[in-house]
Amino acid sequence: MSEPRSAPTVLQMVLGRRLQELRLAAGLTAQEAGKRLRIAHTTVTRMEQAKVTLKWASVKALLEIYGVARAEAEQFLVLADQANAPGWWQNFRDVLPTWFGVYVSLEFSARRIRGYEPSVVPGLLQTRDYARSVLRLNRPRPTPDELERRVELRMERQTLLTRESPPHLWVVMDETVLRRPASPALEVMRNQLDRLLEVSYLPNVTLQVLPFAAGLHPGAFGPFTLFRFSLADFPDIVCTDALSRAAYSEDRDEVALYRETLDRMCAQALPKKSTRQLLADTRKELYS
Repeated sequence: MSEPRSAPTVLQMVLGRRLQELRLAAGLTAQEAGKRLRIAHTTVTRMEQAKVTLKWASVKALLEIYGVARAEAEQFLVLADQANAPGWWQNFRDVLPTWFGVYVSLEFSARRIRGYEPSVVPGLLQTRDYARSVLRLNRPRPTPDELERRVELRMERQTLLTRESPPHLWVVMDETVLRRPASPALEVMRNQLDRLLEVSYLPNVTLQVLPFAAGLHPGAFGPFTLFRFSLADFPDIVCTDALSRAAYSEDRDEVALYRETLDRMCAQALPKKSTRQLLADTRKELYS
């Protein structure tokens, strides 16, 4: 039986989708494929849904059953080995719930990350002290060791912004984020605003703030993130946050709705230069 993972890699998701397409093209149900391979049909579907590792022998047998040409099958198996290589986030599985492991995997592999945040600085842009203040609010309340592990995970995620060939991060934040202190210590917010100013000059980061003066906007219902990938045939994905979980959707109509909403919010928000000025003014006004 294939082994479950704390979170799949994006390549594993792509190959799982391809396995499903090949099965359907062969005119087989999951039950029929499982019967021919003498495994439970649930194992077939779990491979397709990237919920288990892609065992080489099982994948090879499925490709033969589906009538896949030898050259394509060999290439698929090479990719399967690559997909099964654990992502760096597997080292944090002790503090990484499965639902968020998926988010980190998508984030790591995305070509473009766009999102809206109404209440807190996005995780990729948080300072260590700000992140500690945010993560301390998690329920159940983390122990001191768990808290520091989660902070380290957040800091490790941020390295993607300065790696070779980084994704483009485009964030819209509500002005509330700048004015709500994360800690009684003024230096926490002061340093966080300095960090936002610093990253706003990175060529792969677009940072915009929706000021109070802009009034109501179509994204006021809550935070969300849009992921776009370079991998062929892999769709855009939208992630919406809840208190203890996240929901992921690749439905084209739903993704298009969120994309249109974010486009409208970007038009309402301050442009990059004006956002920098607001950050500097807020720092001087509230946290100097």
